[in-house]
Amino acid sequence: MATTIKRVEIESRRELSELMRDQFLSLDAAARDSQRKVAWCTSVGPCEILSAMGFEVYFPENHGALLGARRLSHEFIPRAVSIGYGAESCSYMNSDIGSTLMGHSPLQDVFGIAGPPKPDLLVYSTNQCREVQDWWSFYGQRDGAPVMGVCPPTHLGEVTPEQVAFVRGQLEQLIERIEQQFSLKLDYDRLREVVTLSSRASTLWRQVLDTATAHPAALSFFDGVIHMAPVILMRGTQKAIDYYETLLNELNRRVEKGTGAVPDELHRIYWEGMPIWPKLRELSEKFYDLRAIVAASTYCNSWAFDEFDGDDPLEWMARTSIEIFINRDEPVKQRFLIEMFDKFAIDGVIFHNARTCPNNTNSRFGMSERLREELSIPVLVIDGDLSDVRFFSTAQTMTNIEAFIEQIEELQR
Repeated sequence: MATTIKRVEIESRRELSELMRDQFLSLDAAARDSQRKVAWCTSVGPCEILSAMGFEVYFPENHGALLGARRLSHEFIPRAVSIGYGAESCSYMNSDIGSTLMGHSPLQDVFGIAGPPKPDLLVYSTNQCREVQDWWSFYGQRDGAPVMGVCPPTHLGEVTPEQVAFVRGQLEQLIERIEQQFSLKLDYDRLREVVTLSSRASTLWRQVLDTATAHPAALSFFDGVIHMAPVILMRGTQKAIDYYETLLNELNRRVEKGTGAVPDELHRIYWEGMPIWPKLRELSEKFYDLRAIVAASTYCNSWAFDEFDGDDPLEWMARTSIEIFINRDEPVKQRFLIEMFDKFAIDGVIFHNARTCPNNTNSRFGMSERLREELSIPVLVIDGDLSDVRFFSTAQTMTNIEAFIEQIEELQR
């Protein structure tokens, strides 16, 4: 039975739209100002160092997500493939490069600017995947900009002090290279300030996500992937903190009033893996009609870091960069998921097998079956992709989701 109660929109979404506009207009202005420098950074990369050194920071993965959400990726991916990028390589990378080669960006339509700002520096961390290194290298060669990065140890179990020290050393080397390249000197007091702001925004973001532990949940995964923008794009700024304080206040009021993202929710779902950006609205409406709330996800929690204790900002950056879910081994990931299922009172789990993103896909080595057997919980694996619609069948997926919800209902009877 479809829900009969009208969806109550999150009012802070309007403020978020203005924040995003200001952010991209500022980046565009910086790219045209010879006195300002723009650095590109990966989404869980060392952006605090760049901000502390005076760079305006741009995150290309956001552009890849925007291309997917605007359903444009399929137009640009073939162009990247035509110059040698594999058709099943990261669709963020392929669509972004294809967009550049074809001279069109959704930023033109959304914000009235020509496209992403040209970089003076590109910085990556391979804690997510190796593709970012190749992606950044394309633009480094195109624009004659230096490409620098850190390569942390990957697939970690328990994170050791030695591993943290190793990554901290890489961050120190990165700082030295930037200082030499741009004749700058990092102010460590300023870095501590930026990391403190970054940590505070991250803590607030975790509290925002935790409002979904309420019954009904105050926000859904589909809300989260929109409202997570400041904790990525504005990390290390007061603007991100102010926004999340506003959003958290609104969501806490919703919890007090019993206002849910799905007002008459019956089922609570966990989403493991990347969003399917071109199909977000359709998926959101399907779950809404089925009175199912996608209450939590691994993806949105990727920017909910542990708090900074005010001591060593580089140690905090090193630790948070390697403790993230995507950088851990199977046993650690499985323990994390079990804790999340319990915390959010999950009735069933959906694994998204993202065809061009193996690093953020966790259904390929038996984890979904292990969790099904260990917890006796319904599990569904759906095929798709973060941006490339070639890999997603709407009819088949919606049918599978309906059957999945029926399975949950049978267990709840």
